[in-house]
Amino acid sequence: MNRKSKGTIALVSLGCAKNAVDLQNRAGRLVKDGWTLSSDPDRADVMIVNTCAFIASAREEAEAEICRALELKRRGQVGRVVVAGCYPQRYPNRVAAFPGVDEWTGVPKGWDEPRVPGLRLTGKAFAYLKIAEGCCHRCSYCAIPLIRGRYRSRPMDAILREARALIRSGCRELNIVAQDPMRYGVDFGRPVSKGGDAPRLADLLWRLDKLPGKFWVRVLYSYPSEIDENFLVWMMTAKHAVRYIDVPIQHTVPAVLEKMNRAHAVEASRSIAEIVREVIPEITLRTTVMTGFPGETDLRFTQMLADLKRMQFDHLGAFAYSPEEGTKGAKMRGRPSWAVALRREKAVMDQQSKIWRLKAKRMLGCVYEALVVAPGVARMESQAPDVDGVVWLEDQAVEVGSFVHVRLDKTAGFDFYGTVEGPS
Repeated sequence: MNRKSKGTIALVSLGCAKNAVDLQNRAGRLVKDGWTLSSDPDRADVMIVNTCAFIASAREEAEAEICRALELKRRGQVGRVVVAGCYPQRYPNRVAAFPGVDEWTGVPKGWDEPRVPGLRLTGKAFAYLKIAEGCCHRCSYCAIPLIRGRYRSRPMDAILREARALIRSGCRELNIVAQDPMRYGVDFGRPVSKGGDAPRLADLLWRLDKLPGKFWVRVLYSYPSEIDENFLVWMMTAKHAVRYIDVPIQHTVPAVLEKMNRAHAVEASRSIAEIVREVIPEITLRTTVMTGFPGETDLRFTQMLADLKRMQFDHLGAFAYSPEEGTKGAKMRGRPSWAVALRREKAVMDQQSKIWRLKAKRMLGCVYEALVVAPGVARMESQAPDVDGVVWLEDQAVEVGSFVHVRLDKTAGFDFYGTVEGPS
């Protein structure tokens, strides 16, 4: 017998995948309790705006979406407006600036465990599996510790329980996310490798690898100096491991990294690509760099540009530094102008575009395994969700969630067009 719906909810998800997991869990509980997802994203009894506040552009986007939700409420299209996530967590007193918001709530205080099986906003084929919360690094540019707090690892049993449920529901790619996945278990005690009983990331990954079925496990975000032998051995030998590393180096010049409070990662930031490729030649490497941080002179920027050209990352993102309230970087002198930071950001991306075009050209005509994530859309191991492009398929009828062999026919920006050669 169907229960009467308590009402409809509409969701606005801003920011990173970790933030999206929080919204997914919250909305999943509401659905289990009798609420219904609205068929119209702009009409609902309750609209939840899940916000980001990491950098200035994210705050501006959050504020715009809050104002848009309040306008929909004024028109009578939305009943109540709930603002959640990083923005209210960081700015709890700004609720007065948005009269009409019915609930103003920050990030979950404890582990917000999903109801299993639960709501999945990513669709059938893939999911984000959150394994930790917070960060114990203190990079001088970053506000995440101010928003998310200290590092807390999620219990392994809960992670495995969710992973099993996801795979049973048809999920074929588990994307491991956290502010710093490499430090999983650091708060549990002595690691197993040193005679203790506390698991670390490699222990968790091997447990995931033992789960039945055909699926991928991809780890998103790896702090440069924390990529260790245990992790690389798992990646080389585990049957479900995706040979892909996202390792944001932020910069390559020691003087700038020291100002970023990443001095302990200097050597890794300058040589990580060569080190990893020596062990796993077929690896796909993604990185992120920042331009315009205090202390970045013309000479130091030129050095970073040369280092990036030498390391030949497969995928790369760049962004201009914006000083964040409450961080050490915001008080530092010697910051290049915003115009200079933007010009340098463009120079990095222009260089990366040339690198990408050469890499992509060599891939044309080759056949790769890919996961169909939507009708007519697939991703290879070398393509992480949301950031690395996709493969557009001529055959729209291939089942979502299936693995196929795809021949790459042509490029379109950072995407490919491909032909399905058969099942994988």
